[in-house]
Amino acid sequence: MTPGAPARPAAVLFDMDGTLVDTEVLWWEAAEEVAASVGHRLGAADAPEVVGRAVQDTAAHLMRVALPGPRVSLSATEAADALTRAFHRRVAAGAPLRPGVRRLLAELERCDVPFALVSASPRLVVDCVVQGALARVPFSFTLSADDTARTKPHPDPYRAAAERFGADPGACVAVEDSPDGSASAQAAGCPVLVVPSLLPVPESAGRVFAESLEEVDLEVLSRCVAACSAGPDDGTGRSSAA
Repeated sequence: MTPGAPARPAAVLFDMDGTLVDTEVLWWEAAEEVAASVGHRLGAADAPEVVGRAVQDTAAHLMRVALPGPRVSLSATEAADALTRAFHRRVAAGAPLRPGVRRLLAELERCDVPFALVSASPRLVVDCVVQGALARVPFSFTLSADDTARTKPHPDPYRAAAERFGADPGACVAVEDSPDGSASAQAAGCPVLVVPSLLPVPESAGRVFAESLEEVDLEVLSRCVAACSAGPDDGTGRSSAA
């Protein structure tokens, strides 16, 4: 390591949907399908309850906005199952990688920096992506929404991931694209590298922003740990990856 260079992260914890794979549009389409089945037309006002949210959260939202009447015959559990099936069907048909993913993962592997997948998607969907678009990527492990008592935006997934690495969360960089995911990682004590996709993520101390993973390398991730430990340096609550 170059003298004076920031320490490498102990591990990198990647969100999946919208961060590594371009699946947020597929998730929106799945939500549209289930919403239509209960008489609701999904729109921009629904986005905070759909984008980056866990299946159960979106299902509960759809039940709240469903039109009353005999057409609505799903329970919240059935709506969650329908969302999972609709999303899995679309992911199985193909989920493209986000720009810069292959290069960044290859660099981390080459430099012996461990990394894991920390997703709010069900295990069925995570396994489908890991066996498809992310096949042969050497994740140390993968965590799904089914693997912790609570999923994002709660801190449980990122705390569990840091524990599995035997590392302090403050030394593990979380890479996220959504407000809920960023809140989850930050609540767990992780520095957060935010690469927004469909929804804007609020600026905050402890968050570094990049436009794309094409801008991100190990040096940026290392600076993220250092910057988040030091707090914001420009008086705005926003740090830059550049």
